[in-house]
Amino acid sequence: MSILKGYTVLDCSIAMAGPFAAQRLGDLGADVIKIEPVTGEWQRHESAGGAKGNKINVSFLSLNRNKRSVAVDLKSPGGQEVIRKLVAKADVFIQNYRAGVAGRLGVDYETLSAINPGLIYVSMSGYGETGPHAQWPGQDLLLQAMSGAMLSSGREGEPPQAAGQYLVDAVTAYSAFEGALAALLHRERTGEGQKVEVNMLDAITTIQMQELSVFTVGNIPQRRSAEPHAHSYIRSPYGTFATTDGFIAIAMPDFPGLAKALDEPRLAGLDKDVAGWQQRDDTFALVREAVGKFSSADALARLGAEGVWSGPVYGYADLLADPQIAHNGTFVEYDHPTEGHVKTPGFPIRFSRTPSQVRRGAPLVGEHTDEILKEAGFTDDDLAAMAGSGAIGRGQ
Repeated sequence: MSILKGYTVLDCSIAMAGPFAAQRLGDLGADVIKIEPVTGEWQRHESAGGAKGNKINVSFLSLNRNKRSVAVDLKSPGGQEVIRKLVAKADVFIQNYRAGVAGRLGVDYETLSAINPGLIYVSMSGYGETGPHAQWPGQDLLLQAMSGAMLSSGREGEPPQAAGQYLVDAVTAYSAFEGALAALLHRERTGEGQKVEVNMLDAITTIQMQELSVFTVGNIPQRRSAEPHAHSYIRSPYGTFATTDGFIAIAMPDFPGLAKALDEPRLAGLDKDVAGWQQRDDTFALVREAVGKFSSADALARLGAEGVWSGPVYGYADLLADPQIAHNGTFVEYDHPTEGHVKTPGFPIRFSRTPSQVRRGAPLVGEHTDEILKEAGFTDDDLAAMAGSGAIGRGQ
């Protein structure tokens, strides 16, 4: 039995953060009903990296497994009736509309909690539902830039470098997932539903608890270096270094071991506080020169023998070929009716009694409209009438 079997989640979110959070709940067994426009959710039409797929692009496919799809026009009277009936039996409702949109559509917390007082209502936003930036666009890169995170690494004077992932979206998704689970636990104990608010700005800010505390409590400012140091608040050498055939990463080594591993006596007598902080660029440059004499495999073997924290710099092909990934079962594989064989990252938490599972891949637009609405009490005649008025879509 899955942990969340028997719970129903209504996913009214778009793009990445909301759908990712809902998919997490689906991976744990919840019946996730994706409520999307009759033309399909925005992410169906905007594929990251240009991976279009057959009927479902890869972006949508990766964020919407273990869901059923209802295609509904929320602006129509029929669509409003659909939402009211579904909410009455739901446990969790997730939305990430721009500020004010949920109210205009009649799916705000006050309206839906009046229908179902036990509802867990997860509201996701860019900067918060109210305040001076409430209407700003909540986009990943913009939040990375605003959060200060970009100025904790890289070279001084060069443009700040964004993370190579949709970092803010992912962190916000995990925050919403945790919030939904915590609120469900509270409801199990008290019977009370509640509203859970998550915003991208707070999510990316709070994961920098160490860095920001160094600044707010320790009064030490961010100072980027002339060399591409990987973190402004960690002593040198700390970053990636070119070898004769690739790159490796080295983190916070003791200098005697580093000197022996790299056959560089100039490193042996360095004081880690002086060389690591006050002479950070000089130290980084010296290590870069020394590492550049070795292949990646040779450098890592030598560093490992001296207990120096180091590791390979992988591309995606290298990552998938690593035996630990296979051992962990990091990726899930399944067959999709339109997209064929799918291999994609799975659920990262392991449960000894209630493991996550892929019950279905990402749905087609409105693929389950009839099935879900019949469960909610609509008749065949009701469905035909709503389809005729455009209030629902019945599968594409």
